[in-house]
Amino acid sequence: MTSTINTNVSAKIQLREQIEYPSAGVLSKVLIKDNACQHTLFCLAANTEISEHTSTYNATINVIEGEGILNLEGQEIALQPGVFVFMPAHAPHALKATENLAFLLTLSEKIAQGN
Repeated sequence: MTSTINTNVSAKIQLREQIEYPSAGVLSKVLIKDNACQHTLFCLAANTEISEHTSTYNATINVIEGEGILNLEGQEIALQPGVFVFMPAHAPHALKATENLAFLLTLSEKIAQGN
């Protein structure tokens, strides 16, 4: 089990050392959380699906290893190492891991648009 890091101090995390694939389904670890952002490592077993949903937060996905398909607002995006995806708040999305898949998900407050 990984505990959330205190955000009052600097931190270094070796992401590949934190990856643990479950035999089925999803394993998630909150790495760092503060009032503005949450950084969570997601590890999905091959053939795991996350059904369509939305979030009230802006989100980014940064793929570390493995492969999958992200359906974002009806568009299929191939997930593979090095792929970075931005998802605005309330965007419908679903995911399928075609093989073991690990990615860093960052949730952040929606930035208000000023005039």
